Amino acid sequence: MRTYGRINNPDGSKSWIVVETAPNGDNSEVYLTTLVQVFKLNLGESPFFANYGIPAKQSVLQQIAPDFYIAATQAQFAPFFAALVIAKTENLPIPTYQVNAVTLQGAILTAQVAT
Repeated sequence: MRTYGRINNPDGSKSWIVVETAPNGDNSEVYLTTLVQVFKLNLGESPFFANYGIPAKQSVLQQIAPDFYIAATQAQFAPFFAALVIAKTENLPIPTYQVNAVTLQGAILTAQVAT
């Protein structure tokens, strides 16, 4: 399995990286990368998965965090992990979420994602 992730380079430029299934067959990094990319999508933006994405810009304009869509995204990705917890990070100017995942092999993966 393969997915692509957007990253910010140290010089400020942005680039894409390829994330693939680990040699032992573990897809946890692929699913975590895809989850983070879903946070970056607008609702309905993906040509392949209409239910992926969140209305982040509309949420910021309306001053309402997109918690419903985050919860739906968590439910979509939860079967791929032993545990998946997505919690809102408080006191930041844009909606930001802390993602904590325990893989099926027992590894702990974390990411902080701004929508």
